[in-house]
Amino acid sequence: MVKIGSHVSMSGDDMYLGSVKEALSYDANAFMVYTGAPQNTIRKKISDLRIDEAVHLMEEMGLSFDNVIVHAPYIINLANPDPEKREFAISFLTEEVKRSAAMHAKQIVLHPGSAVGGDRELATKWIAEGVKKVILNTKDLPVKIALETMAGKGNEIGKTFEELKAIIDLVDEPNRISVCFDTCHTHDAGYEVKTDFDGVMKHFDEVVGSKYISVFHVNDSKNEKGAAKDRHENFGFGYLGFDSLLKVIYHPDFLDIPKILETPYVEGNPPYKEEIVMIREKSFDPNLVEKLKNK
Repeated sequence: MVKIGSHVSMSGDDMYLGSVKEALSYDANAFMVYTGAPQNTIRKKISDLRIDEAVHLMEEMGLSFDNVIVHAPYIINLANPDPEKREFAISFLTEEVKRSAAMHAKQIVLHPGSAVGGDRELATKWIAEGVKKVILNTKDLPVKIALETMAGKGNEIGKTFEELKAIIDLVDEPNRISVCFDTCHTHDAGYEVKTDFDGVMKHFDEVVGSKYISVFHVNDSKNEKGAAKDRHENFGFGYLGFDSLLKVIYHPDFLDIPKILETPYVEGNPPYKEEIVMIREKSFDPNLVEKLKNK
């Protein structure tokens, strides 16, 4: 069975229990969550997250911990040229990994960072050093740090497979580092995901190694290939299209890898349950967005 789910929230009184309930409401068998707002460092204590209740519900409903993904906050930049800010990023990511482990998640997705000063080689080195320190700080925790493929806006590191490979080689911890392959990002970075996904995967395997892919973000894009803008579109409604995204999800080499939707809300309505139905039935509904608008 395809492992498919979406980003879900973690807030209010239910916290992590609410995340599991939301995923179940979408008929998902995977999900991704932030441990707090992605734009800040405010976090509730682990003891307040209602983890035991969430775990009990997951076990009761047959949701596998292997399909739980945590996403690190956007504010972490391991490539910041300010040493104090880099140390803060390392410290905060360390705590996020600890929280992920407490939530029984097996991986945390990380935007590698931005070369603020424009020196991409130095930024790559700092990112690798930071990840290595986080791994050392959490050496007994079975949580992988999944470097996300990036769209290439600004000075983002990770827009090429070669940059990800450079970080992975410098970290040299194959059991603790992996890759999150984002379809929108790689398309926006200039890779031919739409018409030659097999070719893209062959190239990725030659440069990085397909074994490093631990999760997919399956998002359509509002932009043409190579736009470097990172603007997600609803599943099948963008420049990638339904058939090409379906090929990613059902690719025989990656059936056991969880796929996560980060598609936009439609005027306040989460589209995930309906998108998951389309994916499982392999049938595109061109009226989905309008239906959600009128829901």
